[in-house]
Amino acid sequence: MVALSREIVRIVVEEFGPGEVLSRVSDPFWFQAFGCVLGFDWHSSGVTTTTTGALKEAVKGREADVGIFVAGGKGATSRKTPSEILGHAESHPLARPANELVYASKLSAKVDNTAVQDGYQLYHHCFLFTASGEWAVVQQGMNEGTGWARRYHWLSSEVEDFVCEPHAAICSDRRGQQVLNLVAEESQEARRASALLAAEPPDKLVRELRRAQELELPARHRIIGADIRPESFERTLLKAYESQPHSFESLLATPGIGPKTVRALALIADLVYGAKASVRDPATFSFAHGGKDGIPYPVDRETYDRSVEILREAVNRAKVADRERLKALRRLARYTGGGR
Repeated sequence: MVALSREIVRIVVEEFGPGEVLSRVSDPFWFQAFGCVLGFDWHSSGVTTTTTGALKEAVKGREADVGIFVAGGKGATSRKTPSEILGHAESHPLARPANELVYASKLSAKVDNTAVQDGYQLYHHCFLFTASGEWAVVQQGMNEGTGWARRYHWLSSEVEDFVCEPHAAICSDRRGQQVLNLVAEESQEARRASALLAAEPPDKLVRELRRAQELELPARHRIIGADIRPESFERTLLKAYESQPHSFESLLATPGIGPKTVRALALIADLVYGAKASVRDPATFSFAHGGKDGIPYPVDRETYDRSVEILREAVNRAKVADRERLKALRRLARYTGGGR
């Protein structure tokens, strides 16, 4: 998988540039097809972790030549993303300050774990970027109750606002009925009110939460009276108050502000200002070498290795100005009805 992904990436870079790799990875259909071409199960959550892992290994030590850097991964590796970004920045000149890339990595994860409360806990975060400062994120969450996974795609060129419809795509086979979606466009007033409330003294907010315990809450809300323990929020609310966030994005970026605090603020915003948060689930939405589980057929290693060799030869020939093989591959794609 590493060898084949390396040659595919080399061809895309050779033909279209490093930014195109990020654009394609942020396309959930292309990413899924890419994983299937590499031979992984189309219906397994492992296609995300394995495909991004193969990509990371494929460019390792070749970042300067390929023009793409990959940081992060699954579990504990995901928490190393900031240090890996900074490490690449020390070794290679970047057009964008490394701290901006670290911020994009951290905030994209915070959005999908805190501002979008859809029942999926993030356990995988992969951050891809180029020397020119373009970036993409592929991260995945798991619903422990159902065992289903959900994948979140980000692309820097499509992010106009980190906290308003920032995703390139969110892939899931199931849509939730009880979702707190604070990055929905229709949650704009809830975001504004939450930021204003976070700048208020914590004791005032705690009083509002205690009032909420006496109310009959609507069934559509994720949070119920029994879940509200005002005293547990005072410490995190104090952090928000001390930082005096000027926007929902800056509130979200405040260390220590997690899902429960954001839910509490959204609830108070509704009670005090009538600023309702969206409960709309933001989720949207062929094997070439077989699958590792034998579906639709076992991986054909001989054909797989031959594909790697053909792609490697095509790139090597292109580097010496013989582009006929790449032209042939493009013609083949058109003939078979392939997209890009």
